[in-house]
Amino acid sequence: MSKEWRGEQKQPQKIDAVTDVEEQEEETLDLEEKLGEDEESWLSHWPLLTALLILAVMLTLEYGFKYQPPFPLNLIIFLIAFGLSGYNVLAMAWRKAKHFDFFNEFFLMSVATIGAFSIGSYSEGVAVMVFYSIGEWFQDAAVNRAKKSIKALLDIRPDSVTVMRNGQRAEVDPKTVQLDEIIQVKAGEKVALDGELYSDAASFNTAALTGESKPDTKRKGEKVLAGMINLDKVSEVQVKALFKDSKLSQILEMVQDATARKSQTQLFISRFAKIYTPIVFVLALLVCFSPYFFVDTYDFHQWFYRALVFLVISCPCALVVSIPLGYFGGIGLASRNGILFKGSNFLDVMTKINTVIMDKTGTLTKGVFKVQEVGTEGLSNDELVRMAAAIEANSTHPIAKAVVEYAGDKQKDLKAENVEEIAGHGLKGTVQGKTVLAGNAKLLTKFSINYPGEVDSLVDTVVLLAVDNRYAGYITIADEIKEDAKEAIERMHSLKLQTVMLSGDKQAVVDKVAKSLGIDKAYGDLLPDGKVEKVQGFKDAGSRIAFVGDGVNDAPVVALADAGIAMGGLGSDATIETADIVIQNDQPSKITTAIQVGKITSRVVWQNITIAMLVKVIVLVLGAGGVANLWEAVIADVGVALLAILNAVRIQRMKL
Repeated sequence: MSKEWRGEQKQPQKIDAVTDVEEQEEETLDLEEKLGEDEESWLSHWPLLTALLILAVMLTLEYGFKYQPPFPLNLIIFLIAFGLSGYNVLAMAWRKAKHFDFFNEFFLMSVATIGAFSIGSYSEGVAVMVFYSIGEWFQDAAVNRAKKSIKALLDIRPDSVTVMRNGQRAEVDPKTVQLDEIIQVKAGEKVALDGELYSDAASFNTAALTGESKPDTKRKGEKVLAGMINLDKVSEVQVKALFKDSKLSQILEMVQDATARKSQTQLFISRFAKIYTPIVFVLALLVCFSPYFFVDTYDFHQWFYRALVFLVISCPCALVVSIPLGYFGGIGLASRNGILFKGSNFLDVMTKINTVIMDKTGTLTKGVFKVQEVGTEGLSNDELVRMAAAIEANSTHPIAKAVVEYAGDKQKDLKAENVEEIAGHGLKGTVQGKTVLAGNAKLLTKFSINYPGEVDSLVDTVVLLAVDNRYAGYITIADEIKEDAKEAIERMHSLKLQTVMLSGDKQAVVDKVAKSLGIDKAYGDLLPDGKVEKVQGFKDAGSRIAFVGDGVNDAPVVALADAGIAMGGLGSDATIETADIVIQNDQPSKITTAIQVGKITSRVVWQNITIAMLVKVIVLVLGAGGVANLWEAVIADVGVALLAILNAVRIQRMKL
């Protein structure tokens, strides 16, 4: 590239398991040396622009007025232009040569241009360097443009926050705010930390986190996340997560890591370039010297010129820059639509998915449960609800929260003791000296407690209760299907994807939801290990699987799937941490959007590879045959690079 790294020190990046550490460090160094972070004005490129002006004047004199300054004046003028346009390239080539790295684009361009000067082709040597540097300038601009959508996330982190301390307002650094402190957010101001709304109600713009501009109204006690913008009056938020633990900080870390995790295509191109460049050097030497043994009228000057043409057109910069730029654009396009890819490799994975397996609660349904009916045996309704709420208060499961919310103040004087969670079954504890079980039918079966058979015919989710090893009644709870769930399934079917739903809920409920949405296969009554077994079964059958979930018990299957997708709004931290892709607004329709982004990115990347390789092979053959000259070689090289870059930049403009 035509400029050296002048940006801020980058934070360390995580290295993907498939990437060799030494290779990653070298690629990061090259990226820093080549690209730079800061956008620059035209004036900052005055040396290159001056060189271009000198070249234009000299070519006008030579071809327009048939005048060429006498030697050595013309050599001095062209050397000045050469130095102005190529000092960065020459310096980079020298730095790499000191480390015995000769097979790179900087050294390749340096050899080609200096070689052109050595045979008297001054104008062509300068032209190669000027147009190469202009091409790199455009590449820099394209990369900076691609970074905008991701760097915009950094701009939504407030530098200060108003915190209430000792009855006084104080402006402090968000990093210094502690848990449970109250922060004040003015109208139009960004929330700095995750917490719960302390005011009665407020409306927030969540677009920075979810990609959705629709205002979200929060009530007292509901979750508010850093990055949301307060649209209403001055509001207060009680902090529930430190600055480093906020959802926004997690998002930024995910995006940063994503740029370090290479796709298989990127890794292939990186390795290909390392093999390709030395081969090109050898072929250029053969083009120059091998004709000596076969051509009677061998002219070193002629064949050396052809070898220089060969070197110029062989420069792999179109591939090395445009392909990572394409993936970077894909990650940016996804982030603008509320989807976070944790690495460009997952963009490739999404193009191969043929089966989407989804959890039910919180993924296809809202996970907001309401008590529908209470049935008792031996207890009053109030007694049953109070006992159930006392023990369910020890769980964060949405069903447990629904029971506690329904009980309201009725259970405040009751406390459960010795509560233990039995995974996939429910809870066991002691309330007022009595042993209470609250969970599904499997829980009561596990403890050999009989219950009425008609309970199994209830369609809604059922919480069964037993007191001192005797069935005491049930509470039915219903969940609501998300508005775009049916559309999401229809879009999956339009893409010829098989749809599967797994749930720990009973089969009757699962079947009801599956039928209303048109899901191909649905399995209920599954414990966490049962979900793992089902997903493994689909993998063993040859399916390429994306699993979508939100709960803690979904983390193992998210990790097992080819692409693990987490619902990031309501999802548990464990699932979000394990997932490869995070949907920030919890919309099932974003699943197919993620697949679309992957396919768009893959299509553009392979278009670039095909165009670049085809043009290079054609001009390489023409150059070796003496048909193409240095002018045509540099125009072809810069042209194909710009074409590939513009094609990659298209991703940023696409609407899904």
